[in-house]
Parts: sequence; structure tokens; C-alpha cells
Amino acid sequence: MQSVVKIYLISLFVVGFTYAQTQHTIMTYNILNYPFTDTTARNPHFRTIFENIQPDILVVQEIVNQASVDSFLTKILNKSASGYAAGTFINGPDLDRAIFYKSSIFTFISNTPIATPLRDINEFKIKHLVSGDTLRIYGVHLKANDTSEDSLQRAAEVDSLRKWTNALPPNSNFIVLGDFNIYSSNELAYQKLKNQSLPGYFIDPLNITGTWNNGSYAQHHSQSTRTRSFGDGAAGGLDDRFDMILMSQAIMNSGGITFVPGTYQAYGNDGNHFNDSINQPPNTAVGQAVANALHYATDHLPVIASFSFGSSYLELTSFTALIEALYNGTNMIPDTVAVELRTASFPYSLIDQAKIYLNNSGQGTGIFYNAVNGIPYYLVLKHRNAIETWSATTLTFTNSALTYDFTTSSSKAYGNNLKQIGTKWCIYSGDINQDGIVDLQDLNSVYNANITGVTGYTVTDITGDMFTEIGDLTKVFINKFLAVERKRPIDFPGFELNNTYRKEQ
Repeated sequence: MQSVVKIYLISLFVVGFTYAQTQHTIMTYNILNYPFTDTTARNPHFRTIFENIQPDILVVQEIVNQASVDSFLTKILNKSASGYAAGTFINGPDLDRAIFYKSSIFTFISNTPIATPLRDINEFKIKHLVSGDTLRIYGVHLKANDTSEDSLQRAAEVDSLRKWTNALPPNSNFIVLGDFNIYSSNELAYQKLKNQSLPGYFIDPLNITGTWNNGSYAQHHSQSTRTRSFGDGAAGGLDDRFDMILMSQAIMNSGGITFVPGTYQAYGNDGNHFNDSINQPPNTAVGQAVANALHYATDHLPVIASFSFGSSYLELTSFTALIEALYNGTNMIPDTVAVELRTASFPYSLIDQAKIYLNNSGQGTGIFYNAVNGIPYYLVLKHRNAIETWSATTLTFTNSALTYDFTTSSSKAYGNNLKQIGTKWCIYSGDINQDGIVDLQDLNSVYNANITGVTGYTVTDITGDMFTEIGDLTKVFINKFLAVERKRPIDFPGFELNNTYRKEQ
């Protein structure tokens, strides 16, 4: 009977977690003539990228054929993570587009080609399993180069797309993404995309004006990741905003499928590499290992944005936390944490959980779908190799928003359970096995990984440099010596919190 109960609780947790995670990331990525350009050398770099960011939907450009789709799925996506599937591939004229998605979250409906004077545009239809919402994703790769003739050809391709989107039912959810090869907000193709005289128009969430090839827009540039030419890619450094995600009015409105403000970014671009290689140290957005991978994998950066599906939500609009071993006193190597909302009294039931990407300042945002305004919750931070840390007191959402900063004082954590580095207070590192204490088991795990030469994004690499080495071992040893452990409102041997989601009424 005990085993049955345990299985039942695990099942409830999985169902609850799936329901709560209705914010999903969509990525567009030009993968540079895949796989004919030195794939054996490039695949490890792609794997490093997708070990660090795992989009729920990925649309790629410059993929060659069905064998290429199969290779990218098995040798990269499902090597770096698991659970990805590929939508139907159509081999059209020139290089093509393909879609990949997490099959536990979405189901693929169709791929319909839209003919243009150059390459097809693909309409991918995909359905969100929990909410039942259907999203149309238009994958494009418009004409390259910067002559007047090239610009007119891009405009003609957009005409083909707009004829299609103008005929969609009112309030349709659709986005267009890909490699647009557009240089300016004044270009005719861009103006045609945004023209609101007919209903199938697109909105640019960044809405930046003028010529994009200038330093004031450096953080939005997506090509080129390199200053020198190799492997068939463009050179010259980051100076063009070719890769974009634009969206329909319905997606910009609240309700249904909704764009999450603040989530749009050229992944890996810290804004400090204008006309430079993305891996010129330092890269404060992703760290050196990922920056190197972005440099060598292809000449484009991926562009990502997050979208909520289904129900309304409350937002942790500003959340700040610094992980001790990832923070050097000035910047933190970005990483993802889980933030839980738990009830204010015993048994501190789990209400919701959000994954939050913390940037180099330790800042991020999170979306919660099960929480209610005015109800007090403890906020609980969990990280893959840091100590679970609770807010000092309960917090409430007001007008669907909440802010919290762990870094300003030790009193921001329950039991003052933070470590001071300079003027900031940080989350203790070193709990490798996530049992709530930094102890000999954690030390042995790091020691063994160091001896065997473990590399990559692993729990034993607590300093975030992709190597398990003496620096990691030292951090764990010190926190073991200090008897660092989790502190929360109730703790005694054998006590485990209820991890089953409880919907607030």
C-alpha cells in the first residue's frame, strides 16, 4: 500500500507541474547549411548550446533534407536533453526550414508551404496539449544581401505571406520568425509586415527604429557571431538584426496565447560585442563555454521569446538572486533556478513553480498560474547545486505582480541563510545531491567527478566554467566545514514537504 501511495503522489506532482508550466520558450535559429558544413566538428557546439537552453519549440533555417532533420533531432536535441520530436519536413526549393518541439507539451498538426518568388515560407501549426490552444508559426528565410533588387524581392516574399495571414479568422494566434535579412525599420518588407490596413499584420515587440546596424542596437544583433570567415559562414562580427520573432495582435493582447514581456532576446548577446566575435572575453550573458559554442556552431545567434498558453497569470516582475559559486563579486554566470510558491502554514503545500533564467546580474522574471492576489506565500528558490533558500517571510501578489531581491540583506532569507560577497548576499553553493545540507556526500561527488575528468554543464561544476576541478572542490569543502544547510519554517529528521500542487480557490 505504501508503494501505491508514493506512486500516486508522484503522479499528482507530475500532472500539477505540467499544468503550472504554461509559459514556454520559442526559438528561431539559422543553423548554417546543416549538415553539409563540417557537421562532425559543429555538433558538439550545438549540443553545448542546447544543454544550456532547451526551447519548447525550435524552428531552424538552412537545413538541407530529411536526413538532416533526423540527425539534428537525434545527435543534438535528444542528446542534450530528451523528449523532442520533429514536425513533418517538406523539401522545397533551396535550403529549408524545420520545426522541433517537446512532445510532452505540444502536438504537431501540419506543415503547409507558401510559395514565394524565392524560397517557400512554411506554416507550421502546433497545438498546446494542456490548454488546447493552436499556434500558427510562419518560418521564413528571406532573400539575402543589400541591393535595391534584394530589398524588393524580400518585399515580394512578404506579400505572399500577408496574402495568407490576411485571410486568417479574426483573433488568430500566429507568429513569424526566422532569418529576415532586413537591415532597417524603413525597409519595404518590414513595413509590409507591420502594415495594419489589413488584419494579418505583425507586431515587433522591440519596435526599434532606423538602421539597425549601429552600436546603440548592439544587444539585438544576431549576425555574425564571427569576425573571420570559416566554415561557409559570414564574418564581420555582430552588427545586424537579421533574426526576429514578430507576432499577431491577438498574441500581444492578454488571454489565450500571450507574449511574455521582457523575454525577447538574441541568446548569448550581452550588448558588448558590436562588430566583434561573440566569444571575445568576457561574455556576461552566457559565459565563455557557451559563447565559444555559439561562435563555432553557426554565424547566427538564436533568438528566443516566451509565451503563456491558456489561463491568466501572476508575475514575479523582478526577482534577484545570486548563486555564490557563480558570482565573482561583480557579475554572475547566468543560470536557471526554480522558484516555488508555498502556503504560509503547515504543511507548506506547493502551490506553483516557475523556472526563472537569472542573467549576469542575477535578475529574472517568473510567471505563476495557480497563485491568487492577496494570499500570502513563502517564496522558495531551488538551484541544481545550491542550498534551497526560503524567503524570510510570506509575500503577497498585488495587482498580479510581486518583486523580491535576496541580495540586499541576510534578513531576506529565512534564518538569515545567505553568504555575503562584497556588498551582495548570495545563495550558498555546494548541495550537489539536493538533500538540504552540504556534507561529505557532496564533497565525494565533486571529488570523484574531478578525478574522472567530468566536463560540461553538470551538477558537480558549481563554478559554472564547464569543468569539475579543484575550485569546485574548495567551495564545497568550505561550506561543509561551515555546516551550511537549508533553513525553513519547519525542519526535523525525516520531514518532507508536500510536493503535490494545491490549486488556490
